[in-house]
Amino acid sequence: MRGNRANQIQRKRNREATVWLLRNRDPGQPAEDKAHFEDWLNDPENCRTYRVAEKLMGDARAAIESDPALRNIRTEPRSRAKPVLPSILVLTCAATAFLALDGPMRLQADALSGVDDMPVLTLEDGSVVQMNASSAIAVDFDEKRRTIRLLRGQAFFQVASAPERPFTVEAGDMRVTALGTAFDVRYGALDTGVTVTEHTVLLESSSAGSPPMRLSEGEQATYDRASGKTDVRPVDGPVALAWQRGQLAVENAPLSYVIEEIGRHFSGRIVLAGSGLANRRVSGTITVSDTAAALSFIRQALDVSVTRIGPLIVVR
Repeated sequence: MRGNRANQIQRKRNREATVWLLRNRDPGQPAEDKAHFEDWLNDPENCRTYRVAEKLMGDARAAIESDPALRNIRTEPRSRAKPVLPSILVLTCAATAFLALDGPMRLQADALSGVDDMPVLTLEDGSVVQMNASSAIAVDFDEKRRTIRLLRGQAFFQVASAPERPFTVEAGDMRVTALGTAFDVRYGALDTGVTVTEHTVLLESSSAGSPPMRLSEGEQATYDRASGKTDVRPVDGPVALAWQRGQLAVENAPLSYVIEEIGRHFSGRIVLAGSGLANRRVSGTITVSDTAAALSFIRQALDVSVTRIGPLIVVR
């Protein structure tokens, strides 16, 4: 278990390095912050982690400054703040590049899946995890507990029995503790869904006034983060796990949810344009792993237009 503890410590360093990397790009950073950063950097491991984070961000600043068109920008200062504009541009581009390369998530996660990837992982305790496309998890195991943080996306868990070491999945402010064998967790843009396919799980939320609840085999709970309410309904396991086959089976689901699931398999961005479009309802089985086929289904079902401009798809 010593290795697991070391991994947890390193992930904490990774998260701290990410925060410092973005803070240090702020021209108006307070002197107190700078002093705290220097103290943090005095630890050799912190220093090494920070350098790795800098490398991940890439030398965007140098690339921009080497461009003659940008390097030769001259501004006539009408105020004391004007001359810093090129520097702010450079820093903003560097931070944007870091975010575009998924830098913060890469520093936090133990496993990430791409738009064409739904990997199956076997953990050290023998538990098996299948990740949906565009998902990320972090693994924190020690002698007393087994914790998975679902940082984004969706994953199905088949839990190896070890009652003395509870197995918990954290997705935002929702905690799912296995009281049996198999369950699915989806951490969406607006809600968190949990589906139990074998035995039982315990659901807990950090939201005030949300008591723990047990969810049994064949049940699905959807926690709405905006309202703090949890809706529970019966569900067919194979239908709920259709994503493992690259499909989405829905009945009267909002279009916003369907587009989010199609978007997991698309390297660009899909946006909904038009008032009320997000709440239009969709029913059927959609092959979300085939973006063109999925959007063709939506176009015919809802009589909408779909326009693609490079990496951007607009549904209106």
